[in-house]
Amino acid sequence: MAIGGMRLNIQIVAVGKIKESYLTAGIAEYMKRLTPYAKVKIVEVPDERAAENLSAAEEEKVRQAEGARLLSCLKPDTYVIALAIDGKLVTSEEIASQLERLGVQGKSQVAFVIGGSLGMADEVLNRVDLRISFGRVTYPHQLMRLILVEQVYRAFKIMRGEPYHK
Repeated sequence: MAIGGMRLNIQIVAVGKIKESYLTAGIAEYMKRLTPYAKVKIVEVPDERAAENLSAAEEEKVRQAEGARLLSCLKPDTYVIALAIDGKLVTSEEIASQLERLGVQGKSQVAFVIGGSLGMADEVLNRVDLRISFGRVTYPHQLMRLILVEQVYRAFKIMRGEPYHK
């Protein structure tokens, strides 16, 4: 959707591959639905192989490695939104409003970042422009990707004033 005369380019940068077919099918469906509204691309960066019982230092090492991969996908002029459990709790309408505002301000490059199972490195969180949360509960990061593409789709429906089930 052209907002303020420009079409948003949205990138979803996420740690890990999705293996579950029900999640990939859901994501594919919303990606298809998003086609008329924006250019949306999902970039997967490899997750770090890690044992179950890591020390705090080992967990930090995993976050650092994954964080470096996430950061390598973000261009300097991209407006970056991190999905973080400690982020600002947002409504669907607020997501729509934020995307609309970015388009009006001429910021056509937007990236949503989803960290791995151990969270995001401080370097990534320091790079983001906004931290948002879809609730204080923890979701598997693979499921979060499906929830995010649905919310981005919903945001465009809201911006256009088009009906969408509640």
